[in-house]
Amino acid sequence: MIRLKNEKQIDGIRVSCRLLSAMYKELVPLVKPGVATIELDQWAQDWIKKAGGKPAFLGYGSPKNPFPAALCISINEEVIHGIPSKRRIAEGDLVSIDSGIDLGGFISDQALTIEAGKVSDEARRLNTVTRECLYRGIEAAKAGNRILQISRAIYGHARDAGYGVVHQFCGHGVGLELHEDPQVPNYAHGPNPRMTEGFVIAIEPMINLGAGDVEILDDEWTVVTADRKLSAHWEHTIAIFRDRTEILTE
Repeated sequence: MIRLKNEKQIDGIRVSCRLLSAMYKELVPLVKPGVATIELDQWAQDWIKKAGGKPAFLGYGSPKNPFPAALCISINEEVIHGIPSKRRIAEGDLVSIDSGIDLGGFISDQALTIEAGKVSDEARRLNTVTRECLYRGIEAAKAGNRILQISRAIYGHARDAGYGVVHQFCGHGVGLELHEDPQVPNYAHGPNPRMTEGFVIAIEPMINLGAGDVEILDDEWTVVTADRKLSAHWEHTIAIFRDRTEILTE
């Protein structure tokens, strides 16, 4: 069931999203060669708690295997849900970071891919096109349009560039819970509700240098490309109004 948000709820989600964006502004300069990903996660946990929020990802999932961090940090062939560790970022890595904040019950969600040091031309192009896919999707996200118009915009731009589009994971409703209806796929498949005022959704293209196929590692979280080629990931939380669309995490 899609939970339309009222003005007061969107105000709360907006504050959470602005806080998350503020965190990223300070975090991104720290993502550089030689830094261990666990160090970035500890920094983020401390930052969120000092700001009065809770890390929305920490402890998420099954009680038997909850996600153990505030940040998903996925490097190179890792698509999403990478677990921070003692691994150190290397020169030329593509580092995707996904995070969310629970601020008094209002949830934000945002992801971006950072180029660590000097990356290859193919990595830079993949990252650029993936970010473009996100904004193509946002352009299609407006009252009166349908969800799969977002999907077609993302898929078409990625395929025109020669890239694979991940099918198994997708965007989603967000705001009062981390994952809500509707699903927002990056290819045109599945339910196709019409967007109306009060929709709050996370659009998140996951685009691969090679094929779109992925696998999940033994930790039951980390998703990697099946061909082990590079992947990039960008995400914004947006709100749909009758006369406009607002990027809450911009």
